[in-house]
Amino acid sequence: MSPLKPQDSQAVPRFCGIRTFMRLPHTTDLKGVDAALVGVPFDTGSTFRVGARFGPAAIRDASILLRPYNPSLDVDLSQLCSICDYGDLDVVPGFTEDSYSLIAAGLGKVLDAGAVPVLLGGDHSVTLPELRALHRIHGKVALLHLDAHSDTWDQYFGHPYTHGTPFRRAVEEGLVNPFGSVQAGLRGPLYGKNDLQEARDLGYTLVTCREMQEKGIPWTVQVIREKIGTQKVFCSFDLDVVDPAYAPGTSVPEPGGLSSGEALELIRGFGGLNFVGFDVVECLPPYDPTGITSLLAAHVAYEFLSLTAVGRGESF
Repeated sequence: MSPLKPQDSQAVPRFCGIRTFMRLPHTTDLKGVDAALVGVPFDTGSTFRVGARFGPAAIRDASILLRPYNPSLDVDLSQLCSICDYGDLDVVPGFTEDSYSLIAAGLGKVLDAGAVPVLLGGDHSVTLPELRALHRIHGKVALLHLDAHSDTWDQYFGHPYTHGTPFRRAVEEGLVNPFGSVQAGLRGPLYGKNDLQEARDLGYTLVTCREMQEKGIPWTVQVIREKIGTQKVFCSFDLDVVDPAYAPGTSVPEPGGLSSGEALELIRGFGGLNFVGFDVVECLPPYDPTGITSLLAAHVAYEFLSLTAVGRGESF
């Protein structure tokens, strides 16, 4: 079977055809597939702005500009990878726990086939069922969480499953190894003085956005790489880690964040880590009038594919 790769934009214009991520083939037959783009169009877990259910479609639209060769990491995805767009997982709008069951089961099919998933959210609540599916295959994983918020609150409005609670639940359910995990980019007002300490008490290593900006991206990369080491790792990228000047279309925007360039530089520093999956979440097209948030999300997903290629190299 020939590797799956994007359409040739010299033969078929970018604005033609049915939208898939990076103009990749759409298939649910994962035989021989190394990495799969998977949409998770769910935003019932959001406690503020909603609209992330439309994120996967917007990210796919923005991704048509992507090209297969990544000069920053010196990898050509069309040569090293067999990649597809798997489509979207099933969800039940308005019903979080029902959706969680569907998301975990649907992602399980991708993982059983041996493909590395790059998931397009959706609000950040979807990461919990993703981690449940990963745990069935890989056991506890390290979490690399890039976000303005720790998402380790206990509940919202008396409910335990929202986009502000997944990484507390993940520790409680034994899905991640918090002592080998990092949350980076944290900033903004909190409910109380102990909010970040509660995340540390769960075992997470925290790197605030102020530390990142004062000490630099290379320092941040070193801290993360030393903490994660050789563990299997899942990377979850919330677009609000980026300043709203660069990513306005997100659920809980926080001023003072990374630039889009800094965010991409940070991701590129993780080449060689043992990634078993990724997601990019909280893309809200209704609050993204020029499409720059969707465009950034598409490039983040592209960098994730590139990291997968770096990790497997010639084994593709």
